Amino acid sequence: MSYDSQPPTSPPSPTPPRLFGPRALAVAVAVLAPAALAGWFAWQAMSGPGDGGPTVMPLPDKSRSATATASKPAPTPTPTTAPTSTPSGPKDDKPDRAGPLTGKVVVIDPGHNPGNFRHTKEINKTVDVGTHRKECDTTGTSTNDGYTEAAFTLDVSRRLRALLEEQGATVALVQNDDRPYGPCVDERARIGNEAKADAVVSVHADGSAVGNRGFHVILPAAVKAGAADTAKIVGPSRELGTRIAGKFVQATGMAPSNYVGDGTALDVREDLGGLNLTTVPKVFVECGNMRDPKDAALLASGGWRQKAARGISDGIGSYLKG
Repeated sequence: MSYDSQPPTSPPSPTPPRLFGPRALAVAVAVLAPAALAGWFAWQAMSGPGDGGPTVMPLPDKSRSATATASKPAPTPTPTTAPTSTPSGPKDDKPDRAGPLTGKVVVIDPGHNPGNFRHTKEINKTVDVGTHRKECDTTGTSTNDGYTEAAFTLDVSRRLRALLEEQGATVALVQNDDRPYGPCVDERARIGNEAKADAVVSVHADGSAVGNRGFHVILPAAVKAGAADTAKIVGPSRELGTRIAGKFVQATGMAPSNYVGDGTALDVREDLGGLNLTTVPKVFVECGNMRDPKDAALLASGGWRQKAARGISDGIGSYLKG
């Protein structure tokens, strides 16, 4: 359960339509090449044979199928700190810097909350996301040795904030381990909307099957139902996500997902409340698969998390600077 997704009791979400034909794939490849492809080949060389995962249709990730969710080990009850160094913590003072992103507002949404597991009753309450009702939030996934997604997303988000503030951006975190649980997915969207953010990025890590490797960026679908109306932000969000995908490959050397997005690193979803309810450009970044040992080793590394933050920051900066 990497983001505002169904718990084991929820019905499977519909598989998103394939939205990437040959022309779109060519565009994505152009974004990632040439430096991006160099990172990909380096990643392949380090991974060794067989790292591409099974050729059969992979098990659905935690956000797509109740069956897949039920088959995975439950996250450890106590959030575990990273096994390597992390930033000293959030800064309370506001930076006074001028830079290329001065005047831009960025909202960072660290997926889940380290305290969610203590408040299962509250996070299981449903909220309206326009197309349907779904759970307020989830606990997220974890690596096999107990490094939680909530700890990972908060660490990367703090690093990302520091990088953006160095460039003059005004940055807000949706949560900073400063509330007991949540916020719920509808409130997460509302925070970005009310800030009139120029860009919102929700940071996550996936919990798919072993052998499923790589990162992907989730884009909002065209949705108009109830409180959801994404017509004005579908295009800008796609541009934001494409730029993040290209810069993420360059910064981390990680290949696009081998199980989502047909190699483009892009996936379109209409079932996520955080995207359905946004009125500003927003994407989700699934930085890797915590349930695959090789991806998990990267995500658990402080040095790699800094690269991930750099890739996302570079993508946001490229989008905001045009």
